Parts: sequence; C-alpha cells; structure tokens
Amino acid sequence: MAISVDPENNETRALFDLADFRGQHVLEIGCGDGRLTWRYAPVAAHIIAIDPKADRIALAGENIPHELRNSVEFHGVSIENFAQSRRSSLFDSVILSWSL
Repeated sequence: MAISVDPENNETRALFDLADFRGQHVLEIGCGDGRLTWRYAPVAAHIIAIDPKADRIALAGENIPHELRNSVEFHGVSIENFAQSRRSSLFDSVILSWSL
C-alpha cells in the first residue's frame, strides 16, 4: 500500500493561509524531492529550492513538471554553502519545511 502524504491538503491550505506566493521570488530550504514545492510553484514567479541530499534533489529534478522548468531551480547544497556562493540574493519569501 502506497503512503499518501497529506491527502486532505491540510499542509497546502496552511501554507496558503500564511503566505501569498503570487509573483513571489521564493527560497525553499530543505525542499527534499519537491513535494511541497509543486504545491505553490504554479503561482510563484521564481523558486530556488535547495537541499543537501543529492538523491532527493535528483528526484525533484526528474519530477519537475514541464511548465515549471523555467521558474523552479533545484540545487543540491546546504544553506551554509548556498549563502556563501551567492553574492547577493533577494527573496520575497523563504520556506523551511521539515528542515529544523
């Protein structure tokens, strides 16, 4: 039997109750396989999603919907290394889901 994560979409409703992602530039820290990313990506302007686990990032990259390929970037990197590699980055929203 397959495991269904959040079949009632409680997580998605809570996310949209907390933030309006329309037209936003978003940094998602700890994105894993992109499970949460796909829920808000269609309305965001651009997303950079990072996770230090290369296998999870590879899975996210394999599953990216065609229509989101120009607006979502996945990077296999820790937040510390990401921060050091970026000279300047501005984001409207930052998401940390299951990252602490």
